[in-house]
Amino acid sequence: MSSTPFTADTEMLKKHVHVLAAEIGERNVWRPPALAAAEAYIEGQWLAQGYSVAAQRYAAEGVDSANLEASIPGTLKPDEFIVVGAHYDSVQGSPGADDNASAVAALLEISRLLAGIRAARTLRLVAFVNEEPPFFFWGNMGSAIYAKAARRRGDDIRAMFSLEMLGYFSDERHSQRYPPLLRHFYPDRGNFIGFVSNLRSRSLLKQAVAAFRSRSDFPAESAALPAWIPGVAWSDQLSFWRQGYRGVMVTDTAFYRNPYYHTPLDTPDRLDYSRLASVTSGLAHAFADLGNCSSI
Repeated sequence: MSSTPFTADTEMLKKHVHVLAAEIGERNVWRPPALAAAEAYIEGQWLAQGYSVAAQRYAAEGVDSANLEASIPGTLKPDEFIVVGAHYDSVQGSPGADDNASAVAALLEISRLLAGIRAARTLRLVAFVNEEPPFFFWGNMGSAIYAKAARRRGDDIRAMFSLEMLGYFSDERHSQRYPPLLRHFYPDRGNFIGFVSNLRSRSLLKQAVAAFRSRSDFPAESAALPAWIPGVAWSDQLSFWRQGYRGVMVTDTAFYRNPYYHTPLDTPDRLDYSRLASVTSGLAHAFADLGNCSSI
């Protein structure tokens, strides 16, 4: 367990979201300069934090696209990997503040907090491109390209964490919705962070939630569910499940909570940066601790 107190910088999180969602705005292959600007911003932040950045380049709809990776080498088990990723593209017609600038901001802040730590396993921080439709679920999805390459190399990925929309919260009653039946078991206020996995990853889910709760008092809920339930597989963890890796999505639950999901109104002013900072701090602790736990 890491003894270092990790405290996310609220202003840095706000800055990252503002650059991505307000200054750059909608970013996808239909706006290539914006997609390239987002890529350059993430790479620049990691270089400034002292990381080397590897780019996995490929063409999607004829547009040069790249997954970006920064790594913290493991000290005892360097060939065992924990992957933490977030996609940096946005859906057409939306500036994508919550989806997914909020998670990219958390990823950048987690990398800043963890820079220089000594963990047994190698931690790979990955900014994925082309998660949104029409790439979602199909071949040119950035995380699919990444996960397939990892499987071909025989990479021993012990855990994958997909950060998907982390910045929208509400204390209003009935602000949180669920798939059928689940509403009977979970809060009706959207003031928590969710950890979601497929059934095969339920042991990893349990470890991740325990690690988060041991270092954070931020409300967290979890569920291991069949992948066919709407929303459960709707992010980059799906690509890793398909390659036989275990994965967990960390999320504010997207369209089950955020009414501005995939709309022009998904703007930076609608996010709760104080709560985003609390979640980010807890995740930084959890990932550091999981990098050192005896088994995962």
